[in-house]
Amino acid sequence: MKDKILEKAGELFMKYGVRSVTMDDIAREIAISKKTIYQFFKDKDDIVNHVAMRHMDKEKKEYDEIQSSSHNALEELAKINRCVRKNFREMNPALLYDLQKYHRDAWNLFEEFKHVYIKNSVANNLRKGIAEGHFRKEIDPDIIAAMRVQVVEMAFDETLFPQDKYDFREVQMELFDHYVHGLVTNEGLKLYEAYLKKENDMDNSNS
Repeated sequence: MKDKILEKAGELFMKYGVRSVTMDDIAREIAISKKTIYQFFKDKDDIVNHVAMRHMDKEKKEYDEIQSSSHNALEELAKINRCVRKNFREMNPALLYDLQKYHRDAWNLFEEFKHVYIKNSVANNLRKGIAEGHFRKEIDPDIIAAMRVQVVEMAFDETLFPQDKYDFREVQMELFDHYVHGLVTNEGLKLYEAYLKKENDMDNSNS
């Protein structure tokens, strides 16, 4: 039951943001009483923290699988591109704003995850790509990794990309595309586009 509560709460948070989802909403979706929820969780903040940890564990498994199954840094990037598209397609942009403003513990967990695991994963991909000759050798992996982490969050900034003018998913993919083109050599770009076409074809065949 605890896992069921977290799974449904996570789905609701992704779809509607955190603030607009109540304990009553979660209970109604699972067809249980709020009292049952309180047997497992102290309050909504407790649920948010557990959902955040659950989501980060899932992302780690996804990215670890991408890294282990990729033949090189370019294939890894193409798979990450597909993964990013999928994850942001399912996310309400209000989610991160709600965490930052109303659920600081969960936000701090996300910040640590971003600045440690994600940053290290990006830096490792950059070092691999440089060693393989697919990325420009002038790149400083630590600087570019730090920049990439911040750019992802920047796409949610309402002052830069107001929601009435921009779709944050399109912004994210535009920024990802810009990131890749700043990394690759001419030959690397051709190979990346071939991998990307393969990933897109897989998406189209599954839709």
